This record gives sequence, C-alpha cells and structure tokens, in this order.
Amino acid sequence: MILNSYVIMSNHTLMIVQSDKGELSNLLRDFKKFTSKTILEKIQIEPESRREWMLERFQLATETHSRNKNFQFYFVSSPFRLGWQYGNHAEEIYSEKFMWSKMDYIHFNPVRAGIVSRPQDYIYSSASNYVDGKEIIEIELVEIPVVNVLNSNSFVKYNSYE
Repeated sequence: MILNSYVIMSNHTLMIVQSDKGELSNLLRDFKKFTSKTILEKIQIEPESRREWMLERFQLATETHSRNKNFQFYFVSSPFRLGWQYGNHAEEIYSEKFMWSKMDYIHFNPVRAGIVSRPQDYIYSSASNYVDGKEIIEIELVEIPVVNVLNSNSFVKYNSYE
C-alpha cells in the first residue's frame, strides 16, 4: 500500500492510497481484515473495562451480516464503538486538482469537527507531514502544486530545484 494522506477520526478513517500491484480492492480488503483482527485481539488481551460490552456489540452485529460468524467490526458514531462497514466509498482520482481537493477534505476533517483549528495540529492526520514534516505514520508525499492564481484550472508542479 502506498499511503499519500490520511486522517483517523473517532468513527471513521479517510485516506488516499495506491496499490503498487494494481488491485486496490484486494488491498482494502486485506487492510480491513488486518486492522479489525488486530483491534479485536487487543480488546481481548489488554485490560479494558468495556471489553465484554464491546465484544457483545461486535457479536450482535454479526446477526445482520452473514459473512462473519464471530464478530462484525463496524463503525458507528459513538466514540466507543469502532469498526469497518462492509464496502467502502472509494473514488478514483482522475486529476491532480481532484486529488488535492480530496486531500484538503481529508486534512480539514478534524477542523470541521471542531477538534482543532488547523489541520496540522491534529496528530492522527498526514497534514503535519505536508506542513512541517512531522509524522507519526510514514507516507509518500505528493508534490505540492503551485496554483497560477490568474488561471484557477492551472496546476503547475512545484520543483524545489528550480
């Protein structure tokens, strides 16, 4: 997985990713499988006062999903119920302008939620990777374009060597 940007919120995760093998749906399936199994293992192993309550909720969710027999890891808006929904809302990035609008949407998510006033101040986001080079997760940076303000449809790649 090539990760270009992300934000991890309490009830959802947004990211721009690429697959170096071209099978993005397989990559997302494996990512969801790995993270949900890891989180469920941590809930079962680590001391957690809400362990039984969380596992019961995940088990109840399997009643509406025939593919899982033990636990369905799902997202809801409560701060203590996390998980993956079936499917995803993947969008193909078809232009540089569209990519940067999506990246802005991702990075401004914590600002819109009222958590921080600047995107780079939210620790669980790649915004700080782009603004000041700070990172908690390594990403592959996308070159930041310079916009010709006289032509808003024009994106010119910034090259630091020029």
